[in-house]
Amino acid sequence: MTTNPLASIPSFGPFRMSEPDFDDAVQSAIARMPADIVAEMDNVAIFVEDGYVPGPGDHSNTMLLGLYEGTPLTKRDSGWEHGSLPDRITIYRQPILAICSSREQVIHQVTVTVVHEIAHHFGIGDERLHELGWG
Repeated sequence: MTTNPLASIPSFGPFRMSEPDFDDAVQSAIARMPADIVAEMDNVAIFVEDGYVPGPGDHSNTMLLGLYEGTPLTKRDSGWEHGSLPDRITIYRQPILAICSSREQVIHQVTVTVVHEIAHHFGIGDERLHELGWG
């Protein structure tokens, strides 16, 4: 789960970007991932949605930039694949655009968010991602 790292920094956003351009930014971020990492990804789908809708028990002001839902590769056992749905990574367009004031910022934040959520697929937690600068 990627939260808004710029929450306390004023923005001149939201930056306006068409849905196809935003989708292209997500695809470009995925394409820039090292080939050996992408090759190891297993049974995961990546989606773009407008925004996160808080579920039961979530704070109503929850603002997510991205979300990983599934079973990380490090937690899967031999019986996992029988009947399991694909893991799901969702990148949230409106929150990212809301904190950005330029195309370059959007591309950077999309890349950080994609890397962050893919890292969760590999079992890397938020604390370690923050240490590595991918928080």
